[in-house]
Amino acid sequence: MTETAEVPAGSPSIQDVEEALKNVIDPELGVNIVDLGLLYGASYLEDGALKLDMTLTTAACPLQDVIEEQVEQNIGTLVDEWHVNWVWMPPWGMERITEDGRDQMRALGFNI
Repeated sequence: MTETAEVPAGSPSIQDVEEALKNVIDPELGVNIVDLGLLYGASYLEDGALKLDMTLTTAACPLQDVIEEQVEQNIGTLVDEWHVNWVWMPPWGMERITEDGRDQMRALGFNI
């Protein structure tokens, strides 16, 4: 399927999707996936499905299913059809963490 720049009628904006995904907390680090930089992008496909380009802190992360379940809980009421496109290149790095994410990590005791 091809991506489209347009938001399908009746669908939430990409900004609304990203805001909902801020409720998805990485179980190991305790920070949301958006501020951790795990969300590489979100777009709608021509068929109206939402595609989330995401990564994990490591390809061997055992919590992929947990994160997908949290995504479902937080956007399942916003969009009818969605899927995660797991992306491994470029690999995640600490430089992807937003300033808000860094503040959250410091509050949890991380030296970042």
